[in-house]
Amino acid sequence: MVEFWWTYIWPVIWILLQILAIVVPLLVGVAYLTYAERKVIAAMHLRRGPNVVGVYGLLQPIADGMKLFFKETVIPSGANRIVFVMAPMITFSLALVAWAVIPLGDGLVVADINVGILYLFAISSLGVYGVLMAGWASNSKYAFLGALRSAAQMVSYEISMGFIIITVLIVAGSLNLSDIVNAQKESVWFIIPLFPMAVIFFISTLAETNRHPFDLPEAEAELVAGYFVEYSSMTFALFFLGEYANMILMAGMTTILFFGGWLPPFDIAPFNWLPGPIWFIIKMCMLLFIFLWVRATFPRYRYDQLMRLGWKVFLPISLAAVVIVGGVVLAFDISPLANAAASK
Repeated sequence: MVEFWWTYIWPVIWILLQILAIVVPLLVGVAYLTYAERKVIAAMHLRRGPNVVGVYGLLQPIADGMKLFFKETVIPSGANRIVFVMAPMITFSLALVAWAVIPLGDGLVVADINVGILYLFAISSLGVYGVLMAGWASNSKYAFLGALRSAAQMVSYEISMGFIIITVLIVAGSLNLSDIVNAQKESVWFIIPLFPMAVIFFISTLAETNRHPFDLPEAEAELVAGYFVEYSSMTFALFFLGEYANMILMAGMTTILFFGGWLPPFDIAPFNWLPGPIWFIIKMCMLLFIFLWVRATFPRYRYDQLMRLGWKVFLPISLAAVVIVGGVVLAFDISPLANAAASK
């Protein structure tokens, strides 16, 4: 019985505990990211933001969640009920399962697989299915147009993101996310040699998460609310949570690929007194602040401008970067992990 417990039962319990240790803080982070967004934008607009529910409005996300939870779920009479309900569940679930391969610290990862970056890219690419399903199942022209916009937008910017990720992989010499961070420990953060790629990657993450100035799938001026116009109560809340969870995920990806993951800026006191996961969270918060800053600053793009930027600007630049970075690494043999292994 003891052998059965340690062989079969305990590993399952341990995996569930690891999942909870990631999902619960992530859900709290998503809730308070909405609060942070309202406060940051209010400060930029010289307003107060949430300030009634709780001290400094800190209970506002909980109040919003309770309101959505107790509302009636209305499904349009002409909608495909099964697909209509499945769409927000898929969007939200994909935003959570991607965190299985994100290393929060040295060894602090649920699944340290050797193709972690491919897993992440695959999961982020699947996010378009939830949006497409919502638009099609709603039986509404506004929702359907929003879904078509989102599909075209995500595909357009995922191509550039893929090429930029390839440039990082060429420099790091590994598809493992922990190895990519360790490669930056052996040399410099990749934001320094790959700065133009980091800028394009971050702008592409704005388009990938349907955030300003690329929130065309939910443009209220012409599409009411886009692909989730027919959603209410908890089905709407799952889309809402999925969008903000994707923002946190993209900030985490950018941190790992370009900002050294859990590494401190300088490996000297007092910087290395802080644990790695704290540095990881600090970097993510700085990137999320830029997400919010962009929303308060830039007007929305027209759709033709959005497509032009993706196909005529970012795609040629990222494709050229793959060739240039690959040539430089091959010519000068400067892969950090390969050099570190050779020195040992």
